Amino acid sequence: MKNYWWKILTVLLVAFTLIGGLLLEVPRLAILNETIRSLYFHVPMWFGMTILFTVSVIYSIKYLRSQNSLDDFKAVEFANAGIAFGVLGMVTGMIWANFTWGEPWSSDPKQNAAAIALLIYFAYMVLRNALEDEQQRARIGAIYNVFAFAAMIPLLFILPRLTDSLHPGNGGNPGFNAYDLDSKLRAVFYPSVIGWTLVGVWLASLRVRIRVVADKLLERGS
Repeated sequence: MKNYWWKILTVLLVAFTLIGGLLLEVPRLAILNETIRSLYFHVPMWFGMTILFTVSVIYSIKYLRSQNSLDDFKAVEFANAGIAFGVLGMVTGMIWANFTWGEPWSSDPKQNAAAIALLIYFAYMVLRNALEDEQQRARIGAIYNVFAFAAMIPLLFILPRLTDSLHPGNGGNPGFNAYDLDSKLRAVFYPSVIGWTLVGVWLASLRVRIRVVADKLLERGS
């Protein structure tokens, strides 16, 4: 049981997020109204993506030092999970924007920056698949992953703040906490961030186990 407690916690947190996010009362803010519920699903995807990419780059750095294939497996699968969360964050953001900004894509600086960051990580996967030699793939992929992470940070957290943006907390706009002190939002939002992030960790862990098994079968076959 001690090895599975976090998985049970994940299920409980996501269930609470789904039920609380859809049914609990939310503050009636101008323009946002009921769409504020997207906060529980859109923003946690970006939190989860950032955390998963951070774990991925840590394992890439570990691989460059250790040359341990397990570190490479973890780096690529946490990056895969991060990309999945990034795509979900993009889609949920477009749905939210369609109701609050009038269109799903308004070329907002943060939207554009997020799209560029995802394209950089898509290129990471393309690069890995283009290389046949395993050690070369892992080494070059790890180096690229470090640069991809270094590019993502300013794209998402620095550049959008330097220009006009519709996103809260960017381009002079106040963040949610600046104009909304309703504790009901926080009661669901923070568990949502933890729950969805743990889902990403769970998915990445399963994929790593699959890679390890496939690698062992390949060694036995050869």
